[in-house]
Amino acid sequence: MRSNRRIRWAAIPVALVITVILAGCTPQQLTGFLPTTPGTTNNVDRVIGLWNTSWLVLLAVGVITWGLIIWAAVVYRRRKGQTGLPVQLRYNMPVEIFYTVVPLILVIGFFAFTAKDQAAIEKPMADPQVKIEVFGKRWAWDFNYLDEKVYSAGIQAQPAKAGETVSDHLNTLHLPVGKRVEIKIESRDVAHSFWIVNFLYKKDMIPGKTNYMYFIPEKIGTYQGKCAELCGEYHSLMLFQVKVESQADYDAYIASQRAAGFTGELGAEYNTNTNLPGTTGAKG
Repeated sequence: MRSNRRIRWAAIPVALVITVILAGCTPQQLTGFLPTTPGTTNNVDRVIGLWNTSWLVLLAVGVITWGLIIWAAVVYRRRKGQTGLPVQLRYNMPVEIFYTVVPLILVIGFFAFTAKDQAAIEKPMADPQVKIEVFGKRWAWDFNYLDEKVYSAGIQAQPAKAGETVSDHLNTLHLPVGKRVEIKIESRDVAHSFWIVNFLYKKDMIPGKTNYMYFIPEKIGTYQGKCAELCGEYHSLMLFQVKVESQADYDAYIASQRAAGFTGELGAEYNTNTNLPGTTGAKG
């Protein structure tokens, strides 16, 4: 009878693993519930693979740990009529080696794979086809299309009125599909973070420092962006959109900006941070 009970308790972790495997059939589960779809950019699949591998390994560790805890609690529980303390063991060298070495291997493995993928994502692209400069400011975004010599100035997200949505007032970053993109990232005031949610990557905007992002947008569509660094009172309204479109539509947008007189750049002369080296006073 006792043997049957042990088998039933041991079957619980196995049943949990099988349930998870059988349930992992929907698109959301295949992407680890990340807010994107495979192939959105050239980097997305790499991030999805790293994420899914990580949580599957950790889930397996968790199932084994839970199983051992439950097994020990059941097998070594106090029986009827037993009194006093069970035999006390001070050391179990094989067990101590196991729970020291295995976590160390996991940590080293996670670090190695993360560093490998991050290095690939961060690697500068040779001869980018689209160069855009993004300035984060409280609480909006300015976009300079450097090769085309046009710009788009953003304002803070506004409360939606009747018949409108918040997105009607957001600045939109336009990108041609399938092109190598270099994003130059800077801040006009405090620390922000440039985050295109569906692209599964963000980059901090540090006052006085220039950062870069490199990617190839591979799916036409409209995506949401936001600041991912708490930057003040209206941080939650520091939103923007990204529109990935055909080359023809991108060219038409650039032409419309040029026709509307938005030529040149909104450069560092509009920065408001007065504490940087070489800054003599507030401008803009």
